[in-house]
Amino acid sequence: MSTGDELVQVLATLANPHRMRVVAALTRERNYVSRLARDLGISRALLQVHLRKLQAAGLVSAQLELSDDGKAMKFYEVTPFSIHLTPEAIAAAVLTLRTGGEEESP
Repeated sequence: MSTGDELVQVLATLANPHRMRVVAALTRERNYVSRLARDLGISRALLQVHLRKLQAAGLVSAQLELSDDGKAMKFYEVTPFSIHLTPEAIAAAVLTLRTGGEEESP
């Protein structure tokens, strides 16, 4: 994370158990929404919300592909990332914060 704002966004995004499960599942294999929703036991609509937040934070990416029967399918996969969080890293990140620390909306 290069700025404090990016660090806040990533940590806020990962602070949700559903999104942590999505990242864990996509770490094992890339997947499309319907199958991923079934595997995780959540609705496709809810999964889409979580995938958008993960994508906005740069933690997952998506790619449209055509299936054998010509159907467009969006596959998601984890974008490689690493977070090394130390008191010093937080102190450095604070110096670059532009946001006021508002909580994420649901």
